[in-house]
Amino acid sequence: MSLESALVHPIVETMINLTAGAIGGVACVLSGHPFDTVKVKMQTFPSMYRGFVDCSVRTYRQDGLHGLYQGTMPALVANVAENAVLFACYGFCQQLTRTLYGLERVSDLSDLQNATAGSFASVFSSLVLCPTELVKCRMQALHEMKVTGKTSLHRQVSTWSIMRSVMQTEGPQGFFQGLTSTWLREVPGYFFFFGGYEISRTCFTKTGQAKGELGVVPLVVSGGIGGACFWLSVYPVDSVKSRIQVLSMAGRQAGFLSSFINIIKTEGFLALYCGLTPTVIRAFPSNGALFLAYELTRRALTNQASNH
Repeated sequence: MSLESALVHPIVETMINLTAGAIGGVACVLSGHPFDTVKVKMQTFPSMYRGFVDCSVRTYRQDGLHGLYQGTMPALVANVAENAVLFACYGFCQQLTRTLYGLERVSDLSDLQNATAGSFASVFSSLVLCPTELVKCRMQALHEMKVTGKTSLHRQVSTWSIMRSVMQTEGPQGFFQGLTSTWLREVPGYFFFFGGYEISRTCFTKTGQAKGELGVVPLVVSGGIGGACFWLSVYPVDSVKSRIQVLSMAGRQAGFLSSFINIIKTEGFLALYCGLTPTVIRAFPSNGALFLAYELTRRALTNQASNH
C-alpha cells in the first residue's frame, strides 16, 4: 500500500507527523550544528572574523571541538520542538488547504499549495522555537560577548545557567526576545523551504510514481534544496534576529526594524550576509538529513498504523 493511499485516523496522523518531525530535528542538529555555531558568531560579530574558515579555526583553537558544538542541547530541544510542531501543523494545514480547494487527497495539492501550508504551519512552530533558539544563540556567541565586555558570564556555562540568567534579568518575556524577527523569518522562509522541497520532489518523481515512493538520494537532495531556498530567501532577517537575541544579554535591544536600519547605516548591507557561506553549506547535509529522517519515519509509522 502506498503512503498516499494509506488511511489512518487524523489524530494518529498528527502524532505520526509530530514524531517524524522530532526525529528529523535530531538528525538536522547532529549533522550541521558546527556550521550553525559559526553562522551565529559571524552574524553577531561580523568584524571579528575574516570569514568562514577563520571563524571555524579560531573557535576550534580557543575551545576545541566543544566550542563548535556549543549550544547543542538547546539546539536539540529547539529543533525537536520546532520540527515536531512544524510537521504536525504542516499535516494539519495540508488537510485544511485540501478542504479549502475542494481536493480529495493531500497528494492532489500543488507544490504552491504545499508551500502555503508550510508557511502557515511555521506561525505555530515559531512559538516553541524562539525561546530555545535564544538560549542556543547566546551560548554560541558567549566567547565574543565576553571578549567585548558585554557580559560577565563565564564562557563555559550550561544551558540551565543561561536560562537562569534570562529569568533573573529579563523575566519570562526575555525568552521571547526576537519573536517578531523569528516570525518574519519563518513565515516567508518556510514558504520557500517547503516550496523548494516539493518542487524538487516533483522533478525527481517519474511518470506513474508517487512522491512518497522516492528513494534516499532524491529525498536528501530535495531536502538540501529546500534548506538552501529557505536561507537564501530570509538570511538578512535571521542576521537581525541573531543580534537581537545575543546582544540582549547586555540590555534590551531595539525592535526588528530599528535594528535592521541601524546595521545598514553603521555597517552596510553586506553585514547582513555575514555567515551565509557556512549556512548554505550546512543546508544540504542538515536539511537533507531532516527530510530523510522525517519521510522514512513517517512512512514506517503510517504503514504500521494502516495495518492495524
